[in-house]
Amino acid sequence: MNLSDSKVINADRATVYAALLDPEVLAACVPGCQDMSGSAETGFEATVVQKVGPVKATFKGAVELSDRVENESLTLTGAGKGGAAGFAKGGANVRLEEDGDQTILHYDVEAKVGGKLAQLGSRIIDGFAKKMADQFFTSFQDAVGAPVDGDEEDASEDKPKKGWFNKLRKG
Repeated sequence: MNLSDSKVINADRATVYAALLDPEVLAACVPGCQDMSGSAETGFEATVVQKVGPVKATFKGAVELSDRVENESLTLTGAGKGGAAGFAKGGANVRLEEDGDQTILHYDVEAKVGGKLAQLGSRIIDGFAKKMADQFFTSFQDAVGAPVDGDEEDASEDKPKKGWFNKLRKG
């Protein structure tokens, strides 16, 4: 499965790039992430719980960052094993483009699965992979970008505030 898309983030390129290297941001943005440890230099280890069609599995895996060009681009590559459910592996090439005070994050994602997951059929797997990528990058967009005027969230909501990573860096 291959997917390309982009997100406009209300933050400068340096802030967006720093967030891509931050395990706390990544853990908050990966759907179903239970635990993440490591660093951008050594790679990350994560535990993610996901349900794909009728198959629910806990994946334990590793993510590496490579081809890093500071404030411009990087590649995230990961693989995880979900026991009897099978395995998932893939990666994302990320490129950052400055656009005034905003950053356009372009991504190309490739994902592969095996085991019971592969038996679900490509339509289910492709739909799931697209949903996961979109959820990750939308969560990342919300975590890093400052809220747009009129986009302030209600303080009583239980959701993380938009732009929380950017506020931590400036605070």
